[in-house]
Amino acid sequence: MNAGRLLPWTGEDDRPCYLVSDGTGRVTRLADDIEALQLGMAGDLLAHAAELLADSRASSGELRYLARCLTGALRDVKRVADSRGGQLVRWER
Repeated sequence: MNAGRLLPWTGEDDRPCYLVSDGTGRVTRLADDIEALQLGMAGDLLAHAAELLADSRASSGELRYLARCLTGALRDVKRVADSRGGQLVRWER
């Protein structure tokens, strides 16, 4: 049985959302676009993090904010990786 694609957003109470489809359609394209956006933003955030961490004048508040942003980006990237990993399992069958 196909469990569906893990979507890059969550539903009520932060529960995962899944899409069962043939891999085409509006929701699939939207999910692809959002995943690309999330991955791009994570890359930009990593570049900013490197700069901020190299700055000895960065305040503890700035570093805590950076840690919160990195945590959110890592959560998004992990969801994308989990989703794509699930797709690989389906393709191998």
